[in-house]
Amino acid sequence: MHALLPDLLGPPNAAQRRALSKAITLIESSRADHRLKAHALLDALLPHTGRSLRLGISGVPGVGKSTFIEALGLYLIAQGQRVAVLAVDPSSSVSGGSILGDKTRMERLSSDERAYIRPSPSRGQLGGVAEKTRETILLCEAAGYGVVIVETVGVGQSETAVHGMTDLFCLLQLPNAGDELQAIKKGVMELADLVLINKADLDPAAATRARAQITAALRLFGWHGEHAPHAGANEAIAPQAGATEAIAPRPPTWQPRVLEFSALSAAQAQPTRAAAQAQPTRAAAQAQPMRNSAHRFDAFWAAVSEFQRVQQANGQWQARRQRQASAWMWALIDAGLKQRFAAHPQVRARLPEVAQQVLAGLLAPSSAAHQMLALLEPAPPPQAPAPPAAVCTP
Repeated sequence: MHALLPDLLGPPNAAQRRALSKAITLIESSRADHRLKAHALLDALLPHTGRSLRLGISGVPGVGKSTFIEALGLYLIAQGQRVAVLAVDPSSSVSGGSILGDKTRMERLSSDERAYIRPSPSRGQLGGVAEKTRETILLCEAAGYGVVIVETVGVGQSETAVHGMTDLFCLLQLPNAGDELQAIKKGVMELADLVLINKADLDPAAATRARAQITAALRLFGWHGEHAPHAGANEAIAPQAGATEAIAPRPPTWQPRVLEFSALSAAQAQPTRAAAQAQPTRAAAQAQPMRNSAHRFDAFWAAVSEFQRVQQANGQWQARRQRQASAWMWALIDAGLKQRFAAHPQVRARLPEVAQQVLAGLLAPSSAAHQMLALLEPAPPPQAPAPPAAVCTP
């Protein structure tokens, strides 16, 4: 049994937090011996995973993702939940380093013992997430966190990897983020299950206009992937001749929704627990803003809960996770093949010369790739010499 298992699966305390942090560090390590230990740990924890709600939060830089997540985390904790936040920070393309400053932005949430925040560098990984985000989700689920939030780096239109590892994908937009044409561009928008127009208090008219534009765009997209019924899977089956059973109705499907929101107003309306204990009068004076904040999050979380109910009723909740697990496996196979290709002795010996020929214009890139991949093919076995032909005598 792995040494971290007892504390990871134990009660929520400081020992569990240390074990979870060590397990994530082990998962993120690139050492070969650490990877073997990480695989064994994940296999042992797998029966204890899958019970959490996996929520992906994405949006352009400056849209207010960290502020929204902190306010949402405090709201969920007040509802009795334990919350894990996996924040991905962009790595510099020049130095390779990351600031990892998300805990600084979520000061109140990070100080609560019922929340766990883990910033990780993207390390050049495309899609707005880190390389080991999927494995880290499983570790947090095994530790008993009921809601696991994945915050991506600031993304554009094509960074959609977080949709492939979460149950619900929430996209944050700004009120003045573009016109109708911008709203209907394919990419991250058409994958969103919920869209929040954040900072709506700065320009309510623009927020209302953006909500209408994005709602119209989502209707143009129609049902996508999980939102569409499986072809044939949900079709009503006609009874046989003479049968009296009624035709089964189609299961409900989810239509993406657009909500207006102000994460900063919601966050400022939630005083810390220590401040409420130290200044009960001031906390009572803030009761009305807190009720308004709770009302805003009540509407958001009601949409999340309805999404979960609808997707579980039509079978798409489990089907989505199964597709994600299969895609995860193939992604790891693809990455493993690339690593083995780079480590192949013949490839390492031949690659510099072939690369130089491509740079000099002496060899087409397609021909170079074909030559390098051919080095991975095993040499054909030597053929036995043909037997001598029989001589016929008259």
